[in-house]
Amino acid sequence: MNLARVYSRGQSGIDAPEVCVEVHLANGLPGLSLVGLPETAVKESKDRVRAALVNCGFEFPARRITVNLAPADLPKEGGRFDLAIALGILAASGQLPGDRLADYEFLGELSLGGELRPVRGALPAALRCRRAGRDLILPAANTAEAALVNDLAVFGADHLLGVCAHLQGRESLPPATAPPAIAAAWPVDLAEVRGHYQAKRALQVAAAGGHNLLMVGPPGSGKSMLAQRLPTLLPLLEEDQALESAAIASVSGQPFDPARWRLPPFRHPHHSASAAAMVGGGGGSSLRPGEISLAHHGVLFLDELPEFSRKVLETLREPLESGRITLSRAARKVEFPARFQLIAAMNPCPCGFHGDPGNRCRCTPTQIQRYRDRLSGPLLDRIDLHLEVGSQSGDLLLSAGRERSSAELREEVIRAREIALARSGCLNAHLPVADIERFCFPEPQGQTLLQQAIERLGLSHRALHRVLKVARTIADLDGSETVRVRHVSEAIGYRRLDRRPLPQAASAIR
Repeated sequence: MNLARVYSRGQSGIDAPEVCVEVHLANGLPGLSLVGLPETAVKESKDRVRAALVNCGFEFPARRITVNLAPADLPKEGGRFDLAIALGILAASGQLPGDRLADYEFLGELSLGGELRPVRGALPAALRCRRAGRDLILPAANTAEAALVNDLAVFGADHLLGVCAHLQGRESLPPATAPPAIAAAWPVDLAEVRGHYQAKRALQVAAAGGHNLLMVGPPGSGKSMLAQRLPTLLPLLEEDQALESAAIASVSGQPFDPARWRLPPFRHPHHSASAAAMVGGGGGSSLRPGEISLAHHGVLFLDELPEFSRKVLETLREPLESGRITLSRAARKVEFPARFQLIAAMNPCPCGFHGDPGNRCRCTPTQIQRYRDRLSGPLLDRIDLHLEVGSQSGDLLLSAGRERSSAELREEVIRAREIALARSGCLNAHLPVADIERFCFPEPQGQTLLQQAIERLGLSHRALHRVLKVARTIADLDGSETVRVRHVSEAIGYRRLDRRPLPQAASAIR
């Protein structure tokens, strides 16, 4: 047999397209040619595979070997095809029976001694492998995440010899099992934060509707503590959501933690992060997800928001609206999901003490305005809740009163979410315009209040829609089918940073 075919998986975004590794042995000058648009790391597979086969006691064929990675128009990167190439050479040279190769897909990088090393993107590969109806053999270090996929036989191996023994029927690889379900829990609780009752209410509203939130307050007022506890108010992810989130982490090379894979992700990048770190990027055709995609189905916390570069902040506008980000490099385009909940915090001025009764602000009005102007109007429009967080008194911080726990508030959040999902099939923050008019329009007194808010605050069309969505969420928390005037009033109170008059928005509710 001079020809062998082995199936593997490439990587494109969070997809794992099928790659057929074809190996042909021909007469001629001995050598190994690798074709099919391989990149540098794949081209280096020739040397790794040759050394691994020899060190495992196999004979490396002294013939002209051609390895084709099909389809040829799909860029190939990384060492993920090493195992498939090695098995193809063994099958084509008659050292391994090839009749069982078609039943499996293979992933894994080989060391020079034949050990299998983990690869990125094992979970997306497992999802696509299940769809193809084959079993999956991959490095043992990747089995924990791959075994999360139901109705798929996953086998983990530590060495090339173990894979060969399995295919020869001499010694079967043990099937991988999903890690045991562990009661997921956050290490922090909202009850640890004293006072801040208005801020806690805003956090609950944000959690119930999936709304974006911006907190403004002096240093040490508790903004970061509050933001870090927002995920504790969110329900566990559904299985399909958790798999999608884990697939993004797998592509990015993040370590897999079985105890936390159902928890909503929480990402907290530093304000010095670049645009590429935030939205994703990479060299060549290897495009990796950024922070906004790693926060998919979870929370992205940006502390010291105005300190981020203007370019970084403006790149958030598209994913905040669409829930996706498209990356283009050379002739390649990759799309990553990015449906995250943005939580941001900032000081009211450069020194941080503007409006703080306990400290004197040293900033001029011009400095304050310049500082706040770092946030563009379109970006602020996309943030549903604007909240002022003040410093708490010493008596309140030292009081022994009972604070409501995250678990208590989470139960109310879950009920409000269930109401929204039963009504429209999505969270209120993601309602399309047609459904806003259908589900969020308030009673007549609420409409009058909205009209006054438009005239005084200069709400844009987008900001008006955000107010209506927040009011709908507040009504759901209240168990009310109708959006009442009190719900509208509370929602308007969360638009503290709207300051530019846009009279044309008034026509939106006429």
